Amino acid sequence: MPEVGVRGQEKLAESKVLCIGAGGLGSPLALYLASAGVGTIGIVDFDVVDLSNLQRQILHAEERIGELKVESAKKRLSELNSDINVNTYNLRLTSENTLDLFKDYDVIVDGTDNFPTRYLVNDACVLLDKPNVYGSIFRFEGQATVFNYKGGPHYRDLYPEPPPPGMVPSCAEGGVLGILPGIIGVIQATETVKILLEIGQTLSGRLLLYDSLKMSFREIKLRKSPDTPKITGLIDYEEFCGINALDDDENELEMSVDIFKDILDSKPNITLLDVREPGEYEICNLKDSRLIPLGDLTSRVHELDTADDIVVYCHHGMRSLQAARILLGMGYKKVRNLAGGIDAWAAKFDDTMPRY
Repeated sequence: MPEVGVRGQEKLAESKVLCIGAGGLGSPLALYLASAGVGTIGIVDFDVVDLSNLQRQILHAEERIGELKVESAKKRLSELNSDINVNTYNLRLTSENTLDLFKDYDVIVDGTDNFPTRYLVNDACVLLDKPNVYGSIFRFEGQATVFNYKGGPHYRDLYPEPPPPGMVPSCAEGGVLGILPGIIGVIQATETVKILLEIGQTLSGRLLLYDSLKMSFREIKLRKSPDTPKITGLIDYEEFCGINALDDDENELEMSVDIFKDILDSKPNITLLDVREPGEYEICNLKDSRLIPLGDLTSRVHELDTADDIVVYCHHGMRSLQAARILLGMGYKKVRNLAGGIDAWAAKFDDTMPRY
């Protein structure tokens, strides 16, 4: 292609791209960056390959179940293009390690699915003046843009504050069409290559929204906001997003799965409230539990008795914590949250229960 040429291919070979996540978005992203000849690709992930994720995490395979994702990714990318360098980082990004990790890369690509990491990635990119190629997916919809590119808007211009904890489920909790991250990940790869080659018009200043059910794309204009606070350093992003931020009274809400098992063994008269989505409930549930999804709780709260002893659970304990807070605010006094959710219960006490 005349727009690329020999010099363009040389520029790609000299470039360094850091992919945050080797999951649904990171898989097509890394594969296409490697096939395009990006010389150095960094992969950040601290998880292992799991069978339940393979329908969307096409970078991995069944024979690598249980391996570190970063090692599985390196093997696959090296098979695809033996001329590139693949740097692996089996770690969780924190305020202490992110700046040092990002500084040597030309472009940062965010393929994460949680708010603390998204804000951390954004703020580090702003401080280091690095382009942040962003993508996110949920069920049948996805979005993509380029943040912090040549003075353009960044993530906090779009989302100044995170949503309340548990209000937005992860892909694992809420579900995602397995094909969807392929589409959004390829868009991220396209934007990354355009930035490296300095060709075309990037998505900076435009949020691209994709609806797979309608097979439609639309755009929303993004602008820098004068009200966005200046970023001067990295913070505690778990606390900023309200995760694990319990006050003294709320600490009493948390119930471990060990204590919960002791209570169940005593055959108590309790109400088990499941606040996940119906599709999750079909996969697995606790016996005799009542399903009221978190989004329906305020409109269906009359189905619960204020005198009941209520134990609330979800997948990992965040949505149920939000539900417990709602119930307390509405006058329910005997409410506890199952810490770690049904996944923690299955991991410790029921190996026959499907995990997702």
